[in-house]
Amino acid sequence: MDLKGILKKLENCPCGQKHTFDLKAVEIGSGVTNRAGALLREAGFGDRLLLVADDNTLRAAEGILPSLERSGFAVKKLIYQNLLYARDEQVREVESLCDDVDGILSVGTGSLNDICRVAAKTKAKPFCIFATAPSMDGFAADLAPIVANNFKSSWSGAQPCLILADTRILAKAPTELKAAGFGDMIAKYLGIFDWRVSQLLTGEHYCPAIAELTLDSVRRMRALADRVTAEDEEAAGAIMESLVLSGLAMKLAASSRPASGAEHALSHYWECYKLTRGIWPEFHGKKVGVASLLMIRIYKNIAKRVEKIDATTALPTLEEVCVGFDAAQIPEVEKLNALALAAKVDRRLLCDKWQEIRALAEECLPDEAELRAEMQMAGAATELADIHVDEALLAKGLRYHPYIKSRLLLTHLFPVMGIDPMDFIN
Repeated sequence: MDLKGILKKLENCPCGQKHTFDLKAVEIGSGVTNRAGALLREAGFGDRLLLVADDNTLRAAEGILPSLERSGFAVKKLIYQNLLYARDEQVREVESLCDDVDGILSVGTGSLNDICRVAAKTKAKPFCIFATAPSMDGFAADLAPIVANNFKSSWSGAQPCLILADTRILAKAPTELKAAGFGDMIAKYLGIFDWRVSQLLTGEHYCPAIAELTLDSVRRMRALADRVTAEDEEAAGAIMESLVLSGLAMKLAASSRPASGAEHALSHYWECYKLTRGIWPEFHGKKVGVASLLMIRIYKNIAKRVEKIDATTALPTLEEVCVGFDAAQIPEVEKLNALALAAKVDRRLLCDKWQEIRALAEECLPDEAELRAEMQMAGAATELADIHVDEALLAKGLRYHPYIKSRLLLTHLFPVMGIDPMDFIN
């Protein structure tokens, strides 16, 4: 991946913001496992490594330990049985093992990367990801979704300085994980739409160049829809590169804006609800893909049917919002204070900009039927039943999801617009 070329294109960006990242190299190719130790040395990693993995990812990355040994690394290992989601206590566990190592190597994807990302920042250690599945878009990001008190929120973390991926391993990854990566990428349309809405209503900084970089990564992914489930090394490498580009866009924007909007908040609400009840919440990208199709339909239906708004309805009270959350989650909801985001929006401006927002929905959001067909081709989940969300949980999620997001979404404003999203599902 031409990282220098990406930065070169963004020099003196018309948006006025300086775009930087910490990522030094990305190596995606066949046989990278055997060269992993040498590549870490080239990136400047010291002799002592903390390797964090689980039984599944370490098995998938067969050959990684001999490669590190050949390059003279002393390896301390933290191996989980099966890490399904990232919790604050696991972040602390990684941090506790960092004092006598020179760097952190996360072998795996998703949650394993996230706990290492946060620990790498708090302990000021260089951080490398060895990816074992193209299952999510956060490889190159510096934000980590962490669960604390059964509430999922974004924590600040370190961007890896090196990302490694062996296409032999990626191609053989479970189909469900590869399909989850496709689902996670579909969310970018909504992330950029909500970003542009916030720019209109709050003046939030928006960068068209970063948005285009993100959309380019999505277009690359969609073009590979019919090859996602195949054990195809070339396709696996191209998919991985698209996922890395999406995460890189987040770092360049210094925000998760290019990658996530209402669909991520909705997915996170469902996840928090299930975690509190001890229910497996499904893979992140699997849920996000379904939530994306749903929110695209709702946003487009609203844009088509709601020709004028008056924005005179009162916002819910904090007490009314907290009804949608469990007791342990309420302090986190209060801390985010997402109600304040909606309260700060000038209602007259919202009414004045409504036609532009309607136009943005048409401009930014893709055709749902085409997208659904591509997702099905890629083996991705498309229905609420696929992620075990019933009508009651759907309604709760649509009502309460904005209050776990600290950046303005159009859905934050549905109450003042008198809009019930359940009315626009069909």
